[in-house]
Amino acid sequence: MSLGISWRASSVLYPCSHPFGCGGPTFARRIRSMLLLARGPKAKAWLWLCQLRPPVLPMTPGNEALHMRPRRHFSWQGPPQGPRLRTRLLITALFGAGLGGAWLAARAEKEQRRQQQRTEALRQAAVGQGDFSLLDHQGLTRCKADFRGQWVLMYFGFTHCPDICPDELEKLVQVVQQLEAKPGLPPVQPIFITVDPERDDVAAMARYVRDFHPRLLGLTGSVEQVAQASRSYRVYYSAGPKDEDQDYIVDHSIAIYLLNPDGLFTDYYGRGRSAEQIADSVQQHMAAFRSVL
Repeated sequence: MSLGISWRASSVLYPCSHPFGCGGPTFARRIRSMLLLARGPKAKAWLWLCQLRPPVLPMTPGNEALHMRPRRHFSWQGPPQGPRLRTRLLITALFGAGLGGAWLAARAEKEQRRQQQRTEALRQAAVGQGDFSLLDHQGLTRCKADFRGQWVLMYFGFTHCPDICPDELEKLVQVVQQLEAKPGLPPVQPIFITVDPERDDVAAMARYVRDFHPRLLGLTGSVEQVAQASRSYRVYYSAGPKDEDQDYIVDHSIAIYLLNPDGLFTDYYGRGRSAEQIADSVQQHMAAFRSVL
């Protein structure tokens, strides 16, 4: 028995509109060839396979199958605007301000704690605890108690110093001027104590200090008096050899000392500290000061 099927019959029985192109005469010829080869007991199986119809999809006017899978449509609506955007920005700003404030508070607390530890360590060093009695550049006797109740910046040097002493005194004066420019801060008394009493008498000190600041106070005295004041603040000094003109250089410690209103040594500043750094440090000491007398 022949299982031949005409093209027209196959196209009617098995219309194919599969999107991969399995319909029409080509498809019928392929089916017919397979059926001709499938003789005997296998013919029924081939016939059954041929009856399986591919899924029929709706056709478009251009004879193209449409996909039935639904598609999602996304539309970009842009960034949030209006009240929602303002709310988000406000929350972000408040959160950032809170973090910044907490960081600044922690930093200020840490700096204050470090400053207190440094002050306590310097007090235990027993610097500046003794008294002194010297003459100012006007010939008046001055002692440590005369500056009680004032903040004092003190420097030890000599008037014949070629460069370091003038530079350090100029820096000290800049610190005083910067603090004077800030309202609400107590005045700071600048003091210059000589370590060369043989040449720096009252008249020499008067000529020297007037070139720096009108309130700069120059102090001098006898060799013993100067030595006592220097030992009290642990200031090293040593006169060098004299040249043919009897001139000499005095080697000495280079530091600016800070005394609080109780007359206690509070801090010191070497050559590496700028006027701005010293002024900031003095201001911090002023804010943290509590009298113990």
